[in-house]
Amino acid sequence: MLKWVRSAARALIIRDGQLLAVRMQRVPSQVFYILPGGGQRHGETLQDTLQRECLEEIGTKVIPGEIAYVREYIGRHHHLRKLHKDFHQLEVVFHCSLPEGVEPSPGTERDRLQIGVEWLPLSKLNDIEFYPEVLKKLIDDGQVNATRLYLGDIN
Repeated sequence: MLKWVRSAARALIIRDGQLLAVRMQRVPSQVFYILPGGGQRHGETLQDTLQRECLEEIGTKVIPGEIAYVREYIGRHHHLRKLHKDFHQLEVVFHCSLPEGVEPSPGTERDRLQIGVEWLPLSKLNDIEFYPEVLKKLIDDGQVNATRLYLGDIN
């Protein structure tokens, strides 16, 4: 079996004390949230990937800023190892904003498990199943405060 590393770009959008997230559902009782974005296609830049994926998932392109952090996810090292045993992804997460006057809504090509788009209050993040979990610890006073750019293999 050929194994490879998937590269991805994600958008970190914080506005008015809230984080924009994609609402996902494994089964009816298991809802979780992730950042908008996804896998890079051959020939796409990470910026192109970010724009395409956001348009598909949150119904709008974004205004990308600097890189917030880079993380890896090696599925066999984390709690969903049975589902993700052969999955390895390298994610580049960008600080982003929305174009003026634009509100996100589910896009036209949602992910298979996507059931919506939501603004999550930063004050409630610890009570929500959100990935990557480390982001809950990195957000302070509405900003991401990572002491290093590369966060390693995290869930």
